[in-house]
Amino acid sequence: MFTRRKSLVGLDIGSTEVKAVELTEAGEQIKITGYGSAPIESKDAVQDAISDVFRNAGIRTKKVATAVSGRAVIVRYLSMVQMAEEDLKSALRYEADKYIPFQVDEVVLDSAILPDFEDSVEEEEEGKQMKVLLVAVKQNLIDEHLQLLHGLGLVPTVVDVDTFALGNAFELNVLNSPRVEDEDKVTALVDIGSVKTNINVLKNNTSYFSREIYLAGSDFTEAISRRLGVGNVEANRLKRRPEGNEENIEESILPILDDLGNEIHLSFDYYENQYDREIDEVYISGGSARLPGLKAALERVFDRRIYTWDPTENLEVKDDKVDVDAMKQQSSQLAVAVGLAS
Repeated sequence: MFTRRKSLVGLDIGSTEVKAVELTEAGEQIKITGYGSAPIESKDAVQDAISDVFRNAGIRTKKVATAVSGRAVIVRYLSMVQMAEEDLKSALRYEADKYIPFQVDEVVLDSAILPDFEDSVEEEEEGKQMKVLLVAVKQNLIDEHLQLLHGLGLVPTVVDVDTFALGNAFELNVLNSPRVEDEDKVTALVDIGSVKTNINVLKNNTSYFSREIYLAGSDFTEAISRRLGVGNVEANRLKRRPEGNEENIEESILPILDDLGNEIHLSFDYYENQYDREIDEVYISGGSARLPGLKAALERVFDRRIYTWDPTENLEVKDDKVDVDAMKQQSSQLAVAVGLAS
């Protein structure tokens, strides 16, 4: 008897690069059966980049999960009077203008009731309240996204928010880890991409805080370019492979690192004050996670150890279909793609 296999491609369409990870489920096993990436040469070349990824990686699966992000995506964590989930949908639709800066008819709304968090200060003070996650996305952003995928013959099954995909990747990593995790532990995920940094604070695999900060890899590249007197392409290459320029690179990015660290610190303070609960561990990922001096600078700002993580490390890889070495070199950048595929 044949085992039915289910495959899904996590398609992370970034600002400068497309990354795809195909996960295949056979029984209780999940394997990485496809991986690819391609640079986005210009705003008009996104479709070409996606085509290149699928062709060069040999990915035949058409079903994809993808994500949206940016200023057209609004995420709010609300305290509301307790009510049934079916009543919540209509209540939020009616009162959405209190929480989002767009007209209700311009957005797609979704929401979820978060599990009880006994340490919540607001809950103690206000009595019978519940925590609600509200997400609003401009309809035209989703329409453009779907049109792009349909134009390539792809079948979008999920449109997520990349911050939450980051959390899904971490959850999958923990589920497949031999270590036993403390369910009450609070974990902060910090993903430093090309144009923005995503923060997601999790407790028992549920997001209780998220934020986008518009300081990231491109700011580091520009700082290196100015310091070393080279173009952005060369600065970006040196950022990944310093080749003896480690000290100059560290000094050039230090002011931006301090600014980014302070913004992240403010986010952590907000969460900890709201819930009267400290963040236990901080994990970083993204293209800049291995930048010389970054980890040490963040440890200095937070006065705690910072961990890097590999979203592919606890997953079996079908090495006759995947270039494992290439994937591992880019693994810190694959958290969103893995989370989408999961």
